[in-house]
Amino acid sequence: MVQMPNTITEMIQFYSPFILAGNSILILILLISLLIISSRLKELKKKYKKFMNGSDEKNIEQLLLDNINLSNDISLKNKEIENRVSSLERDLQRCIQKVGVIRYNAFDDVGSDLSFSIALLDENDNGVVISGIYSRESSTTYAKKIVNGTSKHVLSAEELQAISESKKINY
Repeated sequence: MVQMPNTITEMIQFYSPFILAGNSILILILLISLLIISSRLKELKKKYKKFMNGSDEKNIEQLLLDNINLSNDISLKNKEIENRVSSLERDLQRCIQKVGVIRYNAFDDVGSDLSFSIALLDENDNGVVISGIYSRESSTTYAKKIVNGTSKHVLSAEELQAISESKKINY
């Protein structure tokens, strides 16, 4: 049976191996914790350097402000481009987009299909049909306004065919 110490000196002598072992275990635990924290700090430094890439002495707040300003500038430029594209799309609707060409022989005594009808239409089938009639004695050209695919002037079969042909092809 172990005898319990009576004096403080005896207590210290009796418990000192336990205190020393406890301190050693505590130091070992602290050392392991220090190694784990050091490893995590190293990983965090790598991530920080990657995040701060190209910014020598700027702080994170300044980087965020710079990126916000850049984002705002890009957003404004994007809106300008969208407005410009919308304007161009509106203008494009009124540009010639559909073309139909028909060549034919207007008279029996003239060969080689030298007469023609050309339909030039926009997206809404507005534009003009131009016809050139060739004969041995003369050549005559006519232009007729087209609105929504029709004309207030009488259209020949070839002009109607040119309009029909132009609606098939979009450039």
